[in-house]
Amino acid sequence: RQIFKWITFRMNEIYDVVVVGAGNSALCASLAAKEAGAKTLVLEKAPEHLSGGNSYFTGGLFRFAYSGIKDIDKLIDGLSQDEKSKLDVGSYSESEFYSDVMRVTEGLSDPELLQTLTSNSLNTMEWMKNQGVPWILAYGRQSYEHEGIRRFVGGLIVEAVGGGKGLSDSLFEIVKKSEIDIKYQSSATEILQNENGDISGIRIKSPQGYQNISCHSVVLACGGFEANPEMRTRYLGPGWELAKVRGTQFNTGDGINMALNIGAQSAGHWSGCHSVAWDLNSPAYGDRNIADLFQKHSYIFGLIVNVNGERFVDEGADFRNYTYAKYGREILNQPQRAAFQIFDQKTSHLLRDEYFINQVTKFEANTIAELAQGLDIDPDGLEQTIDKYNSSVQDGEFNPTILDNKHTNGIVPPKSNWAQKIDQPPYTGYAVTCGITFTFGGLKINSNSQVIDNADLPIVGLYASGEIVGGIFYNNYPGGSGLMNGAVFGKISGENAANFALSKK
Repeated sequence: RQIFKWITFRMNEIYDVVVVGAGNSALCASLAAKEAGAKTLVLEKAPEHLSGGNSYFTGGLFRFAYSGIKDIDKLIDGLSQDEKSKLDVGSYSESEFYSDVMRVTEGLSDPELLQTLTSNSLNTMEWMKNQGVPWILAYGRQSYEHEGIRRFVGGLIVEAVGGGKGLSDSLFEIVKKSEIDIKYQSSATEILQNENGDISGIRIKSPQGYQNISCHSVVLACGGFEANPEMRTRYLGPGWELAKVRGTQFNTGDGINMALNIGAQSAGHWSGCHSVAWDLNSPAYGDRNIADLFQKHSYIFGLIVNVNGERFVDEGADFRNYTYAKYGREILNQPQRAAFQIFDQKTSHLLRDEYFINQVTKFEANTIAELAQGLDIDPDGLEQTIDKYNSSVQDGEFNPTILDNKHTNGIVPPKSNWAQKIDQPPYTGYAVTCGITFTFGGLKINSNSQVIDNADLPIVGLYASGEIVGGIFYNNYPGGSGLMNGAVFGKISGENAANFALSKK
């Protein structure tokens, strides 16, 4: 009797919407689908104790358009009038958001998708708050005090309480309260279609074996292929199989391949990715206890050198929000895939929290030669680099809250902002390598999050959101736009998937 009941259960599961993935985008999609009245299932490839996708390993920062403190006040509970009087949050318009993405992607971002992202960013933040996601000002990572006022920089000022872990935990709690079903250790293996080519279900593999689940709509929100060394090397190029993976080990391109197998159109920058400076001795995949704290993003206040002691990027080209996601690739291209961030005591108080964890690869010394020896950098090369850099630093006022134009002159690469001499010991160096976050190539969608086929037509009932989507980010991206992108299109995909599924009843 028990065997009969189990077989019946496996064969007769029917849902309106099935969401593949369990990160920020997937859970937003499931909540939007449930809110629209759809019976919804979330499929999570990972076991429950490792669930949450890449979102768990982020800093939880969201980039969105806002007009000033009044919009921020709607998102964050408990801001007193006294606290607000000491803040300068500025404003960040939809057009600025749009322009920033276009600028860093070299004009390649899909205009329709980008317009959808920017114009829906604030209302999606408000929707997430109403769902129960708590927000807080990003004091520790995105602001500096200047002349008695706390100023936020780079158009990025709000994060989820508890960072990426807090975001993931909040969304899971809300999903469970909403009575949305979740299947853990359940990998989607095949998208099922009827004779008309419409979505009819999805095939999964769990510890109990293979199973077909019937549904009218599927939302693919299961990430890119950054945890697949073979796909990384095939698409990103030689050497990428050696990169560290910042996040989950479960994002291996399954959703992309399933969709391509039924004729979905590929889109975006398949040889590009988001990659950052990541602790040299971090594990191969993300550590859920450390989360995003292996990153090292205060390089704008120091210098970055390779094992030969040579600089290879402009550390002050822009706010870190607009450079950090492309500098991981530059580090991977250096000898031994290693780099070192060098600071003196003038800027040690400006370093982000991630520099002060116990699990950090660093060395401190009273001379540059000793620092080089401790970090295994060529001593002569580092001393020459520091001497040339110090001689090139121009006069000017150092101000971390703006692009201060305090720059170098006569060296290559230059340092365009925040250039101060490295001359106040003790000196500290942090050893980093390349940590890949997510890949930029993926599926083509329209502004309704429908997956488009090779005939430029929507695949009926198939939607996608988050890192699986191609066409938005190329070469680089502005910090915080990844989570915002996932939430905006997650909400859109869930709503549209639900409305379509319910129309078929």
